[in-house]
Amino acid sequence: MSYDDVSPVEFPGGVGLLPLADLATRGGLDILQAMLRGDYPAPPMAQTLSFTLHEVEQDRVVFKGLPRPEHRNPLGGIHGGWVATLMDSALACCIMTTLKPGEAYTTAEFKVNLVRPLTADMGLVLCEGRLIHRGRTLATSEAFLRDKNGKLLAHGTETCAIFPLESFVRSK
Repeated sequence: MSYDDVSPVEFPGGVGLLPLADLATRGGLDILQAMLRGDYPAPPMAQTLSFTLHEVEQDRVVFKGLPRPEHRNPLGGIHGGWVATLMDSALACCIMTTLKPGEAYTTAEFKVNLVRPLTADMGLVLCEGRLIHRGRTLATSEAFLRDKNGKLLAHGTETCAIFPLESFVRSK
């Protein structure tokens, strides 16, 4: 994971939702690779929170994020909810790389440890998520958030439930 080729947060495929029908015929790794190429849009919250997928491979993803002034808490630091959302995305998407066509997933539980404060002027941060275990109905992962100098800012773990796509209903 290197900052040498990291550009500001961009959305080459725009912003929107994945077509659920495609999840029935394509695996999670294929979907995420297509998203990275710009064939699918980034989720709307990625634009709001200024982070996006940066790298993807089997069992591993990297997200890049840009803490901004609008992400600050009342004391002026970056709100822990921003960190948690970025971490949840990396933690869950490394699990998504393991999904077979017709499978869906959702976060069941996650824990984040914030070890250093983030500021609105610190520049891009990278969050690497890695699969720990994939079972039939549960998967676990770990992630590490680092600044441009490689300093650890936060780390965490997650459990996701895995289930048939047809049991997932998107609310409108």
